[in-house]
Amino acid sequence: MKIADRIKNARIQKEYTQEQAAENLLVSRQTVSNWENGKSLPDIISIIRMSELYELSLDELMKGDKALLKKIEKDVRVVKAEKKIIKFAWISIVTGTILIIAGEIFEGNPFIDFINGAFPWVLLSLMFLFAILYLNKEKKE
Repeated sequence: MKIADRIKNARIQKEYTQEQAAENLLVSRQTVSNWENGKSLPDIISIIRMSELYELSLDELMKGDKALLKKIEKDVRVVKAEKKIIKFAWISIVTGTILIIAGEIFEGNPFIDFINGAFPWVLLSLMFLFAILYLNKEKKE
């Protein structure tokens, strides 16, 4: 049985309307409807909430639904990718700031002036471009 059927059966068994379930799960009624009709899959937080609301184990809700497990794995990869992007962004900002400060300290040196003028912005731009490309790659996989 797919998770859509499990969600619907659990809700009906607990005698909740879609509206009541949605309110308890902190989602819209349309979202609950989409889950129950197989149009979309819930995220892991919603599955945990359903487990508590319907008094079912996570195993009972998720077991055997390969599409759901694949979605959860993808969600985890995207979160990890986003964390890496934040890390790259901070490294870029710190590096750029250090280069700008070094340029102010060593003012008059042509090499440092070049680095201070263009390099930090080029570095920041390249790092953000890399981060965006990396995130898009993770989302597609």
